[in-house]
Parts: sequence; C-alpha cells; structure tokens
Amino acid sequence: MTTMKSKFSQALTSGRLVLTAECVPPRMATSKEIKDLSNALAPSLDAIVVADNPDDVYGSALACAGMLAQEGRTSILSMVTRDRNRVALQSDAMGAYSLGVSGILCLSGNHQSMGVCREAAGACDIDSIQLTKMLKNLELPEMALGEVAHPYQTPLELNIIRLKKKVAAGADFVMTEPVFDLAGFETWMEAVRQAGLDKQTAIIASILPVTSADQAHFLQDRKTYGPIDEDLIDLLTNGADAVKIGLEKAAEIASKVKAVPGVRGIHILCGGNEAVSTDLIAAAKLA
Repeated sequence: MTTMKSKFSQALTSGRLVLTAECVPPRMATSKEIKDLSNALAPSLDAIVVADNPDDVYGSALACAGMLAQEGRTSILSMVTRDRNRVALQSDAMGAYSLGVSGILCLSGNHQSMGVCREAAGACDIDSIQLTKMLKNLELPEMALGEVAHPYQTPLELNIIRLKKKVAAGADFVMTEPVFDLAGFETWMEAVRQAGLDKQTAIIASILPVTSADQAHFLQDRKTYGPIDEDLIDLLTNGADAVKIGLEKAAEIASKVKAVPGVRGIHILCGGNEAVSTDLIAAAKLA
C-alpha cells in the first residue's frame, strides 16, 4: 500500500486545519492537461476533490482522480449515484482504490433535468447515505469516505437527523455547501457540536469565490446557500474587478469560518478556475 493512500486520512486526524479544493476534469484528459491541472492547484492542499459532472458533461472523474494520483497529488473522487447503479458504483470504487485514489465523496446529485443532461435517464438506484454504507462494507483500507451537508436547510432538527445518518453510515468527513451567511452557519455548527457530531467526523466548510453579480443572484435564487450579502452583490455589480472583489469576500469568510469551533477544514470550490485555490489560501492566510 502506498503512503499516498493514507495521507488524507492522516490529515483528518492531525488536529490542524485541513485544506482541500475542487477541480473539474478536462473533457479530453491527456497527461499534459492533468499535469497542468495539478500545477494550477495549490501545492499546500491536503487533497484535490475531482468533481463528477457537476453542471455539464465533463471528462471521467475516475480517470482524472487516478491520473492526479500518478502525478503525486492526493485525490478524492466524487461519485454521484444519479448516474450509476450499485454494481457500477462498487466497481468504480474498487478501481479508484487500485489507482491510488485516497477517498470518495458520496453524492446523490441534482436531478438531470436541472441541466447536466436533460434527456438522460437517471439511475438513482441508491442515495449518498446508502452509498457510504455500501462502500464502508467494502473495507477498502485507508479509503476515506465523505458526504455533503447543507447547513441552511430547515428545519434544523431534521437537518441534524440527516447528518447523523450520514455519520452513522461511515462518513469520515463531511463537506458543507458553500458558506455565505456566517451567522446561519454558526447556528448550524452549534447544533452539530451539541449532537457531538464534530467529534465523530471532520466538518470541512466550503468556500466559493463569487465572480459576478449574475452568479450571486443565481446562488441567491437557489435558496440553498443562505442569504448572500447585498453589499457584495452591489460591489460585484458596480465594481471594476468582480473577480478580485469575490476573492476578497471569500477570503474574509474563510478567515472567520476556520475559527468556528468544530470546523476541521476548508474546501475551496474553484468553479473550473483551479488557480483560485492558491490565491484564496494566500489571501485568507490558511496555510
């Protein structure tokens, strides 16, 4: 077994702030493209989470995660149950393990009618919680398993019950949806601590640099991520450099989120601009 497979698991229990970032697989991933992708991502990251067709059809997440591992990067494979039945999911998980992938982020995925491929038929054989439990039973040594949490979903009591189910299924880490409303996130984290879940799994808060007013309005309309600061929307609308403004706000949020008791890490949602991971880590003094 290679040491690369245990690096992320060791980071989760190290007691320091864990840093991860998302990447989108190139549509046609050559070795050069993967090398360029690896170089674009911050070297201080504990792991790279490879997205699985988040909003469009991209290259194979499994292939990309395996190739990143060959480049010496610790990779985590996102697996969406929308597109595969349990046979394919187990097979891909074992393939990922063979390729040196360090973890799997288990996701149910948005319905295909929401834009990934409207004419596709969904498999939806199992959900993310069932996937986590199934992969735990595969007993892949040193393969960390993760889930996603939605801090702003209400009622809070049911939100925590669902999180308990994910932890009970075997989630070694939980990545949140992007944090914009700090007060709402702190309320959720207080409930997480009261339930003792921060002691049972690693809570990793996601940060998304918003790069345009249109993106901010879209996220606001989704009503999944909590309210977005109206001052930020105004700045993005009227500012000369929306990318810089979004980065500065994301760095401000990250600096505050990392200090919230129970938070074990920061996950950077790059939105296809992987180089932003380096900029955000520097701006927020995360490393």
